[in-house]
Amino acid sequence: MNTVKKPVTLAMVAFVSGLSMGQPAAADVSNKELKSISTPNRVKTSLGQLNFFDGIPTDATVKKVYDNLDRMHGVQVFLNTLGGASMYRLRAANKKIGQDSSSKVSIFAQLLDSKSLYLTGNTSTLYAQAYLDTEIDGPTVVEIPPGMLGMVNDSWFRWVEDLGAIGPDKGKGGKYLVLPPGYKGDVPAGYFVVRPTTFWTWAMVRGSTAKGLEQAVKLMESTIRVYPLAKAKNPPKTEFIDVSHMSYNTVSPNDFSFYEDLNRLIQKEPIAALDPETRGLVAAIGIVKGKPFKPDARMKKILTDAVAIGNATARAIVVQARERGAYVYPDTKSAWVTPFANKDVFFEVDGARNLDARTMFFYPYTAVSPAMAVTRPGVGSDYAFAYLDSRKKPMNGAKTYKLHLPPNVPVNNFWAVTMYDTQTRSQLQTSNPYPTLGSQTKGVKENADGSYDLYFGPKPPKGKESNWLETIPGKSWFVGLRMYGPLEPWIEKTWRPSEIELVK
Repeated sequence: MNTVKKPVTLAMVAFVSGLSMGQPAAADVSNKELKSISTPNRVKTSLGQLNFFDGIPTDATVKKVYDNLDRMHGVQVFLNTLGGASMYRLRAANKKIGQDSSSKVSIFAQLLDSKSLYLTGNTSTLYAQAYLDTEIDGPTVVEIPPGMLGMVNDSWFRWVEDLGAIGPDKGKGGKYLVLPPGYKGDVPAGYFVVRPTTFWTWAMVRGSTAKGLEQAVKLMESTIRVYPLAKAKNPPKTEFIDVSHMSYNTVSPNDFSFYEDLNRLIQKEPIAALDPETRGLVAAIGIVKGKPFKPDARMKKILTDAVAIGNATARAIVVQARERGAYVYPDTKSAWVTPFANKDVFFEVDGARNLDARTMFFYPYTAVSPAMAVTRPGVGSDYAFAYLDSRKKPMNGAKTYKLHLPPNVPVNNFWAVTMYDTQTRSQLQTSNPYPTLGSQTKGVKENADGSYDLYFGPKPPKGKESNWLETIPGKSWFVGLRMYGPLEPWIEKTWRPSEIELVK
């Protein structure tokens, strides 16, 4: 009887090697299993055909997969660092218009209008903001008056501390001391201590206009103070810059310069402010602390492609969220979404990072505070945004739409609907610099039953001029519904707005 000799294969060599190292015999390994761990010489993929010689990729395939790997890293960097890039551009834009030191505070003394580009900024609240740099100033004091509401975010747009009514001063006002990262010096008594992990921080407060805008501005300008702790005995005067009606852009770019902004932020801040995974991700595309960012022509082309894909991905996540916790009414086909999916400002689910929820927030929104995701009857505020109409189609600026608010809008303070540009995610720029309708808007008409009908279109429906916001043919738009002091019917969802309905 002849014995047929079988050729020795790599799988057999691996099997024998395993025995020689004392590993258990793998006599039960089937041909199917061996096939599953091997690589054919030709593999069809979305990248095209990949070619190998007995598992070794050809030079052309190596180039193709490395290009793809670098592109994937670029996309992930874009999606995962949106918060930092947004904060960098917010700070840089305000520096250009004169806010170039911690002791200068910008204030919207005539409220925020559509001239300046701020991600989903609203026209209803008086804002004041300071940009601190403890690398230059050392420990820095921020004094706020009673009745404020605000927060401190770090340079990656992460929450550090709340200010005012939701902060440790409990609305009574007080002095906050913001320390540099890793500060080990003495901390004097009498301050609410804030310990960020970055040098740059953003301190933002908003004030009530219930007693009039002018009075609210005077209160802020006469009592808010920002100065180095080293000068506490004789603090320099805090300068207020009225940025109302200024035309400037605080929105981060959707082109290669996104990565240039990110590199500048990395070079500025302690690398310890980022976890090792994120450090490795940005390093994979050439952004390394202490080293120049100089991608060659190949890498720049790949990153330009990556930011385009990342931008498209972010827009898809925002407009058609797959995260059910993003929807205000998740058990229906409603298009209304909330900025913080699952009411979570830390973007976690069972201890795991909710990546899509984080992207969904930072692409169109700013300002992070746990208080923004806690709804208490009669206090604070709550928001809902609609990017699509009742048919789940984009709103067309050439057509007319209607929003119905049922009777007895459940708010303790006021409600407001503001219109935004889908490109800039900032207020839509039309003939009305304050594109908002609400219970504080002069002339808005209530229906006989206490409900409201609001209209959006290039021209107002006849007789509805006071309840109309102008749109622009050829442009899309979306709206944000803000409920200030929301009451139980809103919180429990027994009262709800209509979808955005196409009229004609």
